[in-house]
Amino acid sequence: MVVDPHTRAIDYDSDFLTENTRATYPVEHIPQAVLGGVGDHPRNVFFLTCDAFGVLPPIAKLTPEMASYHFLSGFTAKVAGTEVGVKEPRPTFSTCFGAPFMPLHPTRYATMLTDRLAEHGTDCWLINTGWTGGPYGTGHRMSIQVTRALLAAALEGRLAKVKFKPHPVFRVLVPQSCEGIDATILDPRATWTDKEAYDATAQRLAHMFAENFAQYEEHASPQVIDAGPKV
Repeated sequence: MVVDPHTRAIDYDSDFLTENTRATYPVEHIPQAVLGGVGDHPRNVFFLTCDAFGVLPPIAKLTPEMASYHFLSGFTAKVAGTEVGVKEPRPTFSTCFGAPFMPLHPTRYATMLTDRLAEHGTDCWLINTGWTGGPYGTGHRMSIQVTRALLAAALEGRLAKVKFKPHPVFRVLVPQSCEGIDATILDPRATWTDKEAYDATAQRLAHMFAENFAQYEEHASPQVIDAGPKV
């Protein structure tokens, strides 16, 4: 995005300054916005990840212990357009999805999160907007229409009522159906042509999770440690 110095018009197609264009607007422009900025306790909490390995499902439900594990892990990928010098996605773990901004020990925030999820009966979801059908270079990015449909189903309470099945490696709870969504998309392994390659890639990523989480094992409960992927 760049501003023409003569006409002051904004060229949103320009990548002269950045490929990742951002914009701001008054909160009053958002329908049903709470202008005071304070609402009630949420019914749903969403963790966003961009899985460049194509292993994680487009959406998965997390138990409070799983939520703590994935909150501490903060797994995602740096992708071109959002990180300077990044040409291909790189996996990264950012504690609590915001490591530089955590003044207290990360497990303190994870405990606060799980306590509130349990107290208020809040559903926690892991959303993968990364790759499906294979890793970067083989698969393709998750359809934004699929992500929107799954988010809507979760927000409206429809997704919480379907049957779930634990992922064989990551153990997150994968919905077996969602109205308007092809069930194959919900199962990441089913989207891969080479199933053995999927299994090997899932184990590779699981080992990365385990290696990263070792730094928290001294402070995390056995239940939270056990909520991680099966290596």
